[in-house]
Amino acid sequence: MDLRLLSSFLAVVEEGHFGRAAARLFLSPPAVTQHVRRLETDLGTRLLHRTPVSPTPAGERLARHARTLLAAADAALDDVAEADPAPASAAGRPLRVGIMGHGSAELTPASVNAFRRARPHVAVELRQLDFTEHVSALIEDRVDVAFVRPSPDDDRITSDVLTTEQRIVVVPESSALADARGTGARLADIADLPFFRVPGRTPRSFTEYLYFGSTARRRSTDFALTPQEVLTGVVTGRAAGSGLKSFARYYAWPGAVFVPVLDAPRDSSYLAVRTADRNPEVQIFRALTLALAKELGPRISE
Repeated sequence: MDLRLLSSFLAVVEEGHFGRAAARLFLSPPAVTQHVRRLETDLGTRLLHRTPVSPTPAGERLARHARTLLAAADAALDDVAEADPAPASAAGRPLRVGIMGHGSAELTPASVNAFRRARPHVAVELRQLDFTEHVSALIEDRVDVAFVRPSPDDDRITSDVLTTEQRIVVVPESSALADARGTGARLADIADLPFFRVPGRTPRSFTEYLYFGSTARRRSTDFALTPQEVLTGVVTGRAAGSGLKSFARYYAWPGAVFVPVLDAPRDSSYLAVRTADRNPEVQIFRALTLALAKELGPRISE
């Protein structure tokens, strides 16, 4: 039996409302509704009255079993963690979550909040990563998990796709390309944009992502390490930037115009972890994030 379905069902029973249950689980109401329907289909019986929301006699029995099963699953996780503990250096340490830019859009705060709810005794520290820390923050043990893009090209790091989105460029309102905000542009149209520069220590995979794989010389004299620095260069007319479509929702600065790049391959955001990391909290965070990505990822990627 899928524990995610049981968790959704039990949340609806305890909240008496699909919307409140969805908010508690950091899922969409349609997702929670679908989980309950799948359970009802699998068991061949109605579990909930819809108006008002309340359990049927079968639902009341299942709720008792669901509490037991979910508690047993939590106990199993704790028992396995005790049998194969994290390295001593990680014991009692907060989970350090690195976030590059806006991470994986709405999925990032949903994952952090879901972990906090699942592991309330584990402190969580959020650390903002700049463009040069695409790989180094994990390798140098400054963070335990990281929301990055693109996938790090390093065998010491394992990464999972979370969202896949259209690429965009961001230009000043004064740019001739600003008129294409509604219709989009092509790679040939953006070849001469004054893209900002990044330091030489920036991983090659990240610079190829920023510049759409082009090796053409960048024309801006401005350097940037963070999205805020990119936007500052854009709104002052000194540089152009690039990103994923969701970038526009998080960095809607006055004077900055976001233009879709129609013929650029779609690109992805990732959750990255150290391949050899045995910290059980890292594995729990990863599992929660991947589960949420199945629910939220398609909506973010639209």
